[in-house]
Amino acid sequence: MPELPDIVVYLEALDPRIRGRTLERVRLASPFLVRTVDPPPQAVEGKTVRELRRIGKRIAIGVDGGVWLVLHLMIAGRLHWRAPGAKLGGRNALAALDFADGSLVLTEAGSRKRASLHVVESLAALDPGGLEVLSASLDEFAAALTSANHTLKRALTDPRLFSGIGNAYSDEILHCARLSPLALTQKLKPDEIRSLYEATRETLEYWVDRLRAEAGDGFPEKVTAFRNGMAVHGRYGQPCPDCGTKVRRIRYAANETNYCPHCQTGGRLLADRALSRLLRQDWPRTVEEMEGLP
Repeated sequence: MPELPDIVVYLEALDPRIRGRTLERVRLASPFLVRTVDPPPQAVEGKTVRELRRIGKRIAIGVDGGVWLVLHLMIAGRLHWRAPGAKLGGRNALAALDFADGSLVLTEAGSRKRASLHVVESLAALDPGGLEVLSASLDEFAAALTSANHTLKRALTDPRLFSGIGNAYSDEILHCARLSPLALTQKLKPDEIRSLYEATRETLEYWVDRLRAEAGDGFPEKVTAFRNGMAVHGRYGQPCPDCGTKVRRIRYAANETNYCPHCQTGGRLLADRALSRLLRQDWPRTVEEMEGLP
């Protein structure tokens, strides 16, 4: 699922391409993509794009008249900048936003279509309200983190607590902070909260800079949750880059967490069966539940 670094780079690539340009046409290949009725997608046709925003993991495109198109890419949704009027061919193509200089095409791999498009006049209902860590103070971060007693993995990926962090970057953040994904938020010491705050900012800033450099002046086409250079995410069974210990994982329902036993849990393996009760109480079973979606 594209997370904060990916969405930031998407928006930076979109800004010079569509801001101030007229959205000529909205083409839909899948009727299931649109999750709202009023206003209809056609209401934005002929309107000029005035603003682009990130709302958690969503991309919001604002046009004349205060109407917004809000895209949630979920796990497999991706954006592509194509030639004007590009055909919506193949099973993966869901929609296109046509401009004079190019078409923004949305695709989604797989048979289960989870990506969504909302056309709204207010963003309030689509904003989970999570803290923007890159602009937050340590005290604000600590207050959000300890507002309920969750595992660190659950807290970091809860969009109502923190904005834009998902499965991939939470793994990287916790490895950087040298903290177990199952540590409970209200039992952390002040120095551990500070370490987590600094690791969160450091990790997100590093990946924004790296993905920005990789995209350059082009459009980011290689958006993935599994990137070369990640310490633990997607690296089950491979050596930790810091200590050489094999990366382990916790699997629960549709979710998987990767961690280094040496760096994060004092050498202890987090056995799935022994954790089943804790996971049932604290970990979401589906992507929709994690994202707070109905």
